[in-house]
Amino acid sequence: MKSFAHYVVYSVLNLQEGSRLADAVEFFIYDTIKIFFLLALIIFVISILRSYFPPERTKRILSHKKEFIGNILAAFLGVATPFCSCSAVPLFIGFVEAGIPIGVTFSFLIASPMVNEVAVVLLWGMFGWKIALLYIAAGLSIAIIGGIIIGKLKVEKWVEEYVFKIQSLQIQQDTARQQFRERLVSARAGTVDILKRVWLFVVIAIGIGGFIHGYVPQDFLARYAGADNPFAVPVAVAMGVPLYSNAAGVIPIVYALMEKGMSLGSVLAFMMAVTALSLPEMIILRKVLKLQLIGVFVGIMTMAIIAVGYLFNMIL
Repeated sequence: MKSFAHYVVYSVLNLQEGSRLADAVEFFIYDTIKIFFLLALIIFVISILRSYFPPERTKRILSHKKEFIGNILAAFLGVATPFCSCSAVPLFIGFVEAGIPIGVTFSFLIASPMVNEVAVVLLWGMFGWKIALLYIAAGLSIAIIGGIIIGKLKVEKWVEEYVFKIQSLQIQQDTARQQFRERLVSARAGTVDILKRVWLFVVIAIGIGGFIHGYVPQDFLARYAGADNPFAVPVAVAMGVPLYSNAAGVIPIVYALMEKGMSLGSVLAFMMAVTALSLPEMIILRKVLKLQLIGVFVGIMTMAIIAVGYLFNMIL
């Protein structure tokens, strides 16, 4: 893939070697091919695995007598759910309506976008298994602790009343009785559907990453969010909130930021903010949550992400 990108940039497009434009375009072509290949492969495999866990079974698992066990289970199950919190909102509503504690549902909602299989595999491939495992541990810790805190605050009054009145989510297909061939067909259709929904965000993110890679001066990010700036982590979080992307789409930006001198803790804080604190996500959540609960959610998430960013900067 690298050689193909190099051939296109310098032989087909005939760009000047070493120029900013050439570097940016080569980064864009190479990362686009690599990320879409990984996305298609991973989504297909995970779609097959998810066919064994229909919504009703998931809700039964989460309804545990000991609430903190439910938080842990919800966080781990969130890892194997859709690629952004916006797509997790329907399940979130179903969990609330089914009587699952609100704190448990938030552990699911936090973990779903923050720690997913695509981000883990791509981080592993780009930065190594230690970084990937640290990211998993941080994301799960935030999801579990954040859900427990929200549960203790008794915030059910800040959930829109209609959420408790809507009918239970219906299982569209009895996946438990599917033949494996049917699961393959369903997984292929699901993979195509997800790629259709996320491809534009991924391409935009790769484009931003390519621009950063080729055009953003080294001293720009070092000045505002570099390793020597004590406020680098909050700045990185503030940079991430206005953006909207799934974890896979933001990986190219993360890679480019690290190349430009941002510390790993600041970069991971940026990634977590993009995937779990984006403004479009808050707008969608407003359909089911009152502003007070959104404020609590954002406050807890922001403090947790900043703390994790500083922790990573200290230990790495």
